[in-house]
This record gives sequence, C-alpha cells and structure tokens, in this order.
Amino acid sequence: MTHTDKIADLLNLNSAQVAAAIQLFDEGSTIPFVARYRKEKTGSLDEEQLRRIQSLLEKQRMVDKRRATILTSIEAQGKLNHDLRFRIESADSLAHLEDLYAPYKAKRHTRASIAREKGLQPLADLILRQFRAPETIENLTKKFFNEKVPTSEDALAGGRDIVAEMIADEPRVRSGVRAKALEFGVLRVEITPGASDERRLFEVYYDFQARLGRLRPHQVLAINRGEKEKVLRVKLIMNERSWLPVLQDIFRPDQLSLFKSQLELAIHDSAERLLLPAISRDIRRALTESSETHAIKVFGENLRALLRQPPMGGHTVLGIDPGFRTGCKLAVVDATGKVIITNTIYPHEPRKEWKDALETMGALVKNYRVSLIAIGNGTASRESEILTAELLAMSDSTLKDVRYVITNEAGASVYSASPLARAELPDLDVTLRGAVSIARRVQDPLAELIKIDPRSIGVGLYQHDVDQSELSRTLDGVIEDVVNWVGVDINTASPALLTHIAGIGPKMAEHLISYRDEHGPFKSREDLKKVPKFGEKTFEQAAGFLRVANSNEPLDSTAIHPESYSIARALLNKLGIQSCDTPEESSQLLVLATARQTSELEILTKELRIGIPTLTDIIDQLVRPNRDPRKDFSGQVLRTDVLKMEDLTLGMRLKGTIRNVVDFGAFIDIAVKRDGLLHRSQIPPAMVFKTGDVIDVVVISIDIERGRIGLGLE
Repeated sequence: MTHTDKIADLLNLNSAQVAAAIQLFDEGSTIPFVARYRKEKTGSLDEEQLRRIQSLLEKQRMVDKRRATILTSIEAQGKLNHDLRFRIESADSLAHLEDLYAPYKAKRHTRASIAREKGLQPLADLILRQFRAPETIENLTKKFFNEKVPTSEDALAGGRDIVAEMIADEPRVRSGVRAKALEFGVLRVEITPGASDERRLFEVYYDFQARLGRLRPHQVLAINRGEKEKVLRVKLIMNERSWLPVLQDIFRPDQLSLFKSQLELAIHDSAERLLLPAISRDIRRALTESSETHAIKVFGENLRALLRQPPMGGHTVLGIDPGFRTGCKLAVVDATGKVIITNTIYPHEPRKEWKDALETMGALVKNYRVSLIAIGNGTASRESEILTAELLAMSDSTLKDVRYVITNEAGASVYSASPLARAELPDLDVTLRGAVSIARRVQDPLAELIKIDPRSIGVGLYQHDVDQSELSRTLDGVIEDVVNWVGVDINTASPALLTHIAGIGPKMAEHLISYRDEHGPFKSREDLKKVPKFGEKTFEQAAGFLRVANSNEPLDSTAIHPESYSIARALLNKLGIQSCDTPEESSQLLVLATARQTSELEILTKELRIGIPTLTDIIDQLVRPNRDPRKDFSGQVLRTDVLKMEDLTLGMRLKGTIRNVVDFGAFIDIAVKRDGLLHRSQIPPAMVFKTGDVIDVVVISIDIERGRIGLGLE
C-alpha cells in the first residue's frame, strides 16, 4: 500500500485528494495557500486535514528512512535473507521495524554476550530445540566445560541467559506480549515513601490503579509529572496468565526433552528480566506520546479559539496590569493601539491609596474618553476589578457608557522584556509595557498575542510536560492558519504578523518592512515583486493573504488571489456590473448571484473555466470585501459590576467566558475571584466548546474554603 493510500485510509479521505495535497507540498506550497486557493485540486481539504496529511506523510517517510538504515545494517552483517527483507519492507510502523531489528542490533556487554564468549551458544541451541537424548544433562554439558565454565550448572545458566535474550528479541513475542499488555495491563501508582507533596497536587494518585485502556491523557501526564518529581512511583502490572501463553506458543517446552525445565526457566527469566521491562517502557512511551498528542491538540484548539476572538475596535482602552506591592500599572491606548499616557496607582496593600487610585483612574477615563477598561487576570485582578466597578458606579455621566473586561494576561511579562517590546515601546519602562499589551489584547487579540511565545499564553494542559518541539510546531501551525485566515494589511502589519503569512517567514518579513520604510507604503500587490528576494513562488503563496488598501486595483484589498483577478472581472461583466456602479448596487447583484441555483453556478463555472469552490469564494469576497471573519464569533462579556464568591448562591444563573478547555471540562470566568469548573459530566456529548465562547451557566456547587465553584449548563 502506498503512502497516499495509507494516509487516505487513516483519515477516511479519497486517495486523489491526498495525492494532490502531497504533490502540492512537494512543489513547495504552504498549507494556507493550498487550503484557500487550491480547493479544486484537493477537494476542498481544510487546514486541519492538510496538516494531518503532512504530519502522517512525514512519519511515513521517517519510517522509510529507518527501514533503509535497518536493511543496510542487517545486509552488512550478511544475515539478510529474502523472508526477512519481505517482513522489513512490509512493516508499517517504527515499533514493528524495531521488533524485527532487535535480534540484529548491536548490544552492550550482556549476560547473553558473556555466555556466547564462553562458547555456550550451541548449548543454548539445544535448549531452544528441546533436544531429546538418552543420556543425562550432566554428560551433555561436560563438552562445554572450560576455565570459565567449570560446572554443569554454570553451563546451563549461561545457556539460559542466551535463550532468554533470544526469546526477548523474537518479534512475534514482543508484538504478542505488547498486545496482551495493552489489553489486560494495569498501571499501578503509589506515593513514594518519604516523598514531599506539600500542596498535595498528586493526592488522587497516592493509591491508584487503572487498566491501560481506561487511562485518560491528563491522568497519564499527571502521573508522569509526579514520577518525575519523585512523588509517585509507577509500575505496569501484567498477570502471568496473559503473557505466558504467548511465549509458550512460540517456544514450546517438550515433555520428553532433557531441557524442558531449562526452557521454562529461561522463559520466566526472559519475561521478568528483559521482556516485560522493555514492553513496559514501550507502552509507557506510547501512552505518553498519545497523551502528549492529545494535550497538544487541546492546546492548539484553545489557542485557535483565543486568536479568533473578535477585535473590539473603535475603543480607547485603559489597560490595567494589577499588582499589590508594586502597584497597578495603567496605560491608555487610542483606537489604533497608540500609547497616549501611562501611570501607576497603589490601591491595594501595603499602601492602600484607594481614593487616590479612583481619582487617577477617573481623570484618565474622562480626559482621554476611555470607553473600555481591560484588567489583567493575574495577581490582584479581582481587587482591581472591585476598584473599577466602584469607579463605574459613580454618578458621573462621563462613566455611564464605560465597561470593563477581564482579559488573560498570561505572557504579558514575557512580551514586556522581549526585544520586540523594546523596539515597539522604547521609551516605556518594562513594567508599564504589560499594561499596554493588556489594553491592545482586547482591541485586536490576534495582532497582540502573536508577539508572545504561545506556550506562555496558558491555554493548554500540561504544556511544559509535552514534547516541546512538537508543541511549538503545532502552535506555529495554528498561528499561521489564523493569521492567513484573517489576512493582514501589508502597510500596517507588524513584523510579527508578517512572519506568519504563507511563504514569508522572519527573514522575508524583515525585507518587506525595510522596503516599506525606505520606499513608503505599497501602492499595489504588484509592488511586492519589487522587494528583493520576493520571487514568483513567494508571491504566489503570499499575495492573497496580503491586503493593500486604497490600491488602484480594488481587488487588492480582498482575499481574491491575483491569479483570479481576470475571473473576478469576467464574473462582474457577466452580472452586468460596471465599474461606475455603486458598491451597494454591486453587492445587491452579487447577493442575487450567490442565491442562484447550483445548476446556474455550474454553468458559470464552465463559462469562466473555474471550479465552484473558487467561484463561491470570489463571490463572497466581492460581496463582503473587507469583512473580518472574526466578527462571526462571540465576543467577551463586558461588565460594570463585580461579584464576590460569597455572593454566589446555588442555582444562580450567570454569563461566563470560557478561559480554558481541558480533558475534564472547561474553566469559566464568571466574574468572581476564581474561575468555575464546568465538569465534562455536565456537558452533553454532542456539545463542543472553545476558548472565548460566552455561555449561560448555573452554579451547582460552592466550596469557599477550597475556592472551588461547580457549574452546570443553564
């Protein structure tokens, strides 16, 4: 089966779709470009499907590379026969390949290798063959005596060591025992005697066991962390009834053989000393990898939802980076994100200048016509929220339309100290840059959050315990997808945004910014070709995602690719829309076009020589040329008052914003000091939530002492 067929089968896709995607990747096309502008070739595969194809393809090619290495190694040993070559070439996973390679892999100085050096391999062969003879074992073993093997027992022990290793290296044994372990194995976890777990983070695992098939990803990662911190000790338990038949089916003890008991001893030694520990490591590694894959996927989905939050454009925002001892840092930014003024107030302990803080905030709101206050959700967040609510409750007409929002401040301190922040805000102290970032996050979450390492944003599950390179790769892919989905204005985009545009990257982003700084704003997409090193392939991949406002070519401000401009003009011509028509008239005619029957669209596709997916995309862009797709998603809850945990009552109905989605549920901001937990048992199976969703919830449990709030769906 070819790579294409395997991937198509795994993803339940048509082989032609997968083949087209692979060909485009091999030609240097990026995933955003293929997803948006090559729909006819791939059958409209989306970014997620394309990334899975790309990932599986890389894994298949990695298996091919390892297969070639193994074949070369065994051939060099002179041990590669036709049957073995066939089995190696037929292996479809790294685990299967390594099982086949195990007997031929160079080993350290093992008990078996020492026994071979003593000349005991022929005795091991007799044990394996279950040799029958009329003489005694003592007589048979005498021929193997030498200075290093003085007794019969020494000879038999060495022979068993060789047999044990051969049994453990047998591919059929390894795959069979692995399958039984996955089916019947139990993971046993207990607290390490004398371990320190002051915060009792791993209390639920102090005396825990579960069948492997029932372990959830978050449990695996929590257990791994507890083991790494030496709080927990872990063992995979396999009952002898599950693994022994596998070994005895392949290495059968013969009742009539002198060596029956020797083989039985070797089987048990092989299992307990070599095989089961190796299988345990294999399975735990596989469990970890699958759990990490799941955790990374959850992190990616949460990040995607966070980046897709609609911008709150048009607001002058007062950003508050809360703190106790060091005070609350304030920054007012105008509707374009430009910093107007900064300040610091000390409303909380130890200084507790509450009245002065209210006056300072009130003056900033009035003097600069602030319409939205953004409060970071870190230390002193809820105390600062109370301060803000008190300010907005004042009987002052200038405050009646002002609202506040709690925003995720994770990573703001990382940004503040970064070279990018120093370049953007060179005149601001590092402590004040966080307040600017918080303010800008509500104005345009995407533009601000991509300046920060996504691992610092805090919307993942055990993100520091997973494979960091795979996590970075996945999160970079999410950022790339969202940035290109939205598109950027080439004349205002930051280097951070441009870096994620398809086909560009950090170096080309620098070239674009330098060219823009030297020659002024780009007047059209065609001007991009004047940038040094911005070749035809780069233009093909990137142009559709780069917008140029006020260009002489109106289509430059849309997501229509330059390669389709002639089609767009032909479509306008067929619909009778002239260049002198008003945008309103054009939109009305195009809305009529989108409402036509599919048969009429098919006629248009034949006349224009284009597929229906591209035609409908062009029509959509002509109808809504500057539509920000993020506006189709729900925004954050704006507030004027604040609740304390003590104000909650069972059955109280509230609106909440989903802060994080994890395996066991979702954490919801309901405007009290602690986020509430909507446990997965409260979520219908068909219902899917995303970070940033605004939902109606009801309070079902309150534990003030432990700071826990249980929520259900209204």
